[in-house]
Amino acid sequence: MPSHPVPALTISGLRKSYGDHVVLDDLDLTVAAGTVFSLLGPNGAGKTTLVRILATLIQPGSGQIDVFGHDAVTEADEVRRLIGVTGQYAAVDGVLTGTENLRLVGRLLHLDRSEIRRRTADLLDRFDLTDAADRPVNTYSGGMRRRLDLAMSLLGRPRMVFLDEPTTGLDPRSRRDLWTSIRELAASGTTIFLTTQYLEEADQLADRIAVLDGGRIVADGTAEELKRLVPGGHLRLRFADPRVLTAAASVAVGGHADPDQLTLQVPSDGSAAQMKHLLDRFAELGIAVEQLTVHTPDLDDVFFALTGQPRSAAAA
Repeated sequence: MPSHPVPALTISGLRKSYGDHVVLDDLDLTVAAGTVFSLLGPNGAGKTTLVRILATLIQPGSGQIDVFGHDAVTEADEVRRLIGVTGQYAAVDGVLTGTENLRLVGRLLHLDRSEIRRRTADLLDRFDLTDAADRPVNTYSGGMRRRLDLAMSLLGRPRMVFLDEPTTGLDPRSRRDLWTSIRELAASGTTIFLTTQYLEEADQLADRIAVLDGGRIVADGTAEELKRLVPGGHLRLRFADPRVLTAAASVAVGGHADPDQLTLQVPSDGSAAQMKHLLDRFAELGIAVEQLTVHTPDLDDVFFALTGQPRSAAAA
């Protein structure tokens, strides 16, 4: 029988409360090994609490968590050997140099000196920090600090890395530089668990995305699958004159014509098959289209449609 790889992460029935306040409510989630998984959600949704539980920093209230088949509660030491964590704020020492920060982590991991030197040099080069390696970190830019922070989390060669809003506060160029580093890390086979409030970030990086709201997963799938959950996709067609527009509107099901703009808006799921069918029908009738644009919902639309609602409404 074919073997099935062990998932990087499996969560079943996870709950966490502080007094009467339920932070995480019966979460079920699976993350495949070697993929980039992104968790979206508004402030207070429970993202950071979930990461802290998965990183074995706090205990869950109930439920089962397995990291590469190891129980995160009863085998916490083994799980810690398999993961790296980069939190919301760079955990670097500004007085030390970049090299010294990395070597400090190496000593905490009980690596021998030659291995520490080798891994430090490799990571400084990988994250384009070699030229700044001997400068105090308090002279680094925000983007450089973030890259060093990520490098430090990789010193132990983890199989899975948790990135908790890693680009918060970075300028657009630094954010894109870090995206490049994350892509390269994922390409090497490391599993990435990314929490973010930047929807473009999830769209650009993630193989799968889940939306967390009010402590519950309200949607889970690829970016394209999530976008299809939200209505509003359409084709916008422009015509040369009102006569052609009227003819087109008569055959386009659900179309809405704008005589002033000579445009026709037709509901669409964005599929090539639907567009081909419509254009073939127009061609059969001699209806010439001057311009065609496609609008599909983006992750912003998904986020606003699925979050911030009462739980009963979100579940409806």
